[in-house]
Amino acid sequence: MDVLQRRMGLEQEFFLVDETGELSNRGDEFLQGCHLMAETQGLNPNYFVPEFVKSIVEINTPPAYSGSELATEYLKNLKLALVVARQMGLRLYPLSSYPLHIMPVMRDHPNYHIQARTVGYDRFLHAGKCTGVHLHLEVAPGVIDPRVAVSYDSTATEREELLNIYNLATAFDSALISLARACPFYEGEAIGLAAHTIRYRGSEIFGWDGVYTYLQPVGGLMPYAENVESLVEQQFARYYAWLQALDKAGIERQQFLKAGGSLLKSAWNPIRLNKLGTVEIRCIDSNYPSVIIAVIALLEKAAHRVRSQHLTVRPAKELYTFEVSGNYLWVPDFEYLNGELLYAAATEGVKHPKVQAYLDSVLQFAITDGGEGTKYLTKLRSQLDHYHSIEADILEEFTPTTAKLSRDDGLRLVRECCDKLEAQVLRLDTQHPLAALDREVEVANSVRR
Repeated sequence: MDVLQRRMGLEQEFFLVDETGELSNRGDEFLQGCHLMAETQGLNPNYFVPEFVKSIVEINTPPAYSGSELATEYLKNLKLALVVARQMGLRLYPLSSYPLHIMPVMRDHPNYHIQARTVGYDRFLHAGKCTGVHLHLEVAPGVIDPRVAVSYDSTATEREELLNIYNLATAFDSALISLARACPFYEGEAIGLAAHTIRYRGSEIFGWDGVYTYLQPVGGLMPYAENVESLVEQQFARYYAWLQALDKAGIERQQFLKAGGSLLKSAWNPIRLNKLGTVEIRCIDSNYPSVIIAVIALLEKAAHRVRSQHLTVRPAKELYTFEVSGNYLWVPDFEYLNGELLYAAATEGVKHPKVQAYLDSVLQFAITDGGEGTKYLTKLRSQLDHYHSIEADILEEFTPTTAKLSRDDGLRLVRECCDKLEAQVLRLDTQHPLAALDREVEVANSVRR
């Protein structure tokens, strides 16, 4: 397979709600309906899957060779799911956290109970109150080995590609957090932070109470890999950190292995290696299709440029933006990326000057690759000073950040978000979704003229 023809894949988690906006635990019934409809339409039913709580479902895509193809497959499966939901008197709520207080119902599977016992049930339930998007960037077939992380039989070129895509994805972490911030409310409060980020990965340093606050090797962002050997060492260090956590919780390691646990399945990090043969990016808030498709375009172009120009991705001290020099893409060093920049991205977001400068450089790097979606990303870059995340838009409509969200307002917010999701799917459901975003920019420009 040509290195320039790598595929991409996508997973998005959604809350299942009834027509009033109340959370629904009818996930299994809904997924059965999706499977039946997919089979009648000649689609793969396996792309509609359960999550660990009954009120969250996941919609996946087949691997795609371009961002446009991926966006088309994503919208096709999402449209099917919306039809099934409506037939059942249900709806899909697309944002990263349900805005009101909830008590998720966990599925009775051994692997979920093992995770919950290891991190603590109350802490683990944060994962059932947040939803995210996982984007997969394919690397050379066989280079990722589930047993040893990186195959001994892979070539130097294949290993180098893996290393650069892994480091590129790592360098994108705060950009994706900032751009995709979705729901400002968590458990009925506007906490002024990126809820999905802090409640899932957590941070002992920043005082973020999340699932992996005290298990950062397992759920936090891991450092750049200097070479393939250090990437492999990182995978095993994380694996042993998880095994030690099992020991501390009084869980026999064999139980984890019997439940399907393995070297790569002990990773819930924002960037991880996946046995499917991909670098999986897991730091994106679940959001509207327009935001997800823009993220698809951004990552596709950045990865393609690294591959096509044979760029080596390396961190540099005292560098706060992306910079290309010769055959190198220099990116912010890990201490800054996972420290000051992460904190700024999770608090002020794009409004923070350092986040804005970093995002500007990220967009500039990707836009240079050209192609569908470039006009949309160029417009986004030109308007960073005035960028409003979905989170910011919601706060303007509903309540100041210090107020408690009432139940009526919370349910109204859920219903409005469901409406917007359905409207976007209808508007964007074309064979060329990225081109459709570009056309919207052209129309807006012509109106201004």
